[in-house]
Amino acid sequence: MRTKAERTKQFILETAAPIFNQKGISGANIDDVLAAAKLTKGCLYGHFEGKEDLALQVVDFMLDNNGKKMLSTISKGKTAKAKVFAYLDFYKDPLNTYLKGGCPVFNVAVESDDSFPAIKEKVAGIIRHGQELFVSILNQGIADGEFSDKLDPAVFAFKAVAAVEGAVVLCRSMNTAKPMAGLLRSLKAELESYAL
Repeated sequence: MRTKAERTKQFILETAAPIFNQKGISGANIDDVLAAAKLTKGCLYGHFEGKEDLALQVVDFMLDNNGKKMLSTISKGKTAKAKVFAYLDFYKDPLNTYLKGGCPVFNVAVESDDSFPAIKEKVAGIIRHGQELFVSILNQGIADGEFSDKLDPAVFAFKAVAAVEGAVVLCRSMNTAKPMAGLLRSLKAELESYAL
């Protein structure tokens, strides 16, 4: 069972995550978090050394939660095709993402590119791991006779992730989910073209 201090810290992270996801690491500030959490500065600084420490822990929290939600979603699929479709469907509503503000991996990746090298490396590792997982699912589909060996798992995995992540940003910018629906249909049809 968690202590009161652990529960308070968890509450702060949960409250701060959508703020940082929407405003970015640079744009979010301590006052935003304090107002949303209805806490005093003393309480917040009892758990975090300052904004940089809070930002690093919020990023860890967002990326960890995103990974858990994604793995939970994918693991419900019994076949490689079902797992890939579950991944794609995870992004079907780019205007109402599970964490307000869009995909935290993409948001953090864009902002950390030049400004936060430690966070950039963390995000790069998550993206690499995600690509490896996607490729392994497709390779298993080929090995199980679900897909033709004409499918290039590395190319399809990269294309799917790049297209979906880019579509989240574009759809959010245009305030419409419609293009995402078309993209997901197209990616699913492409994958099904390799079905045996």
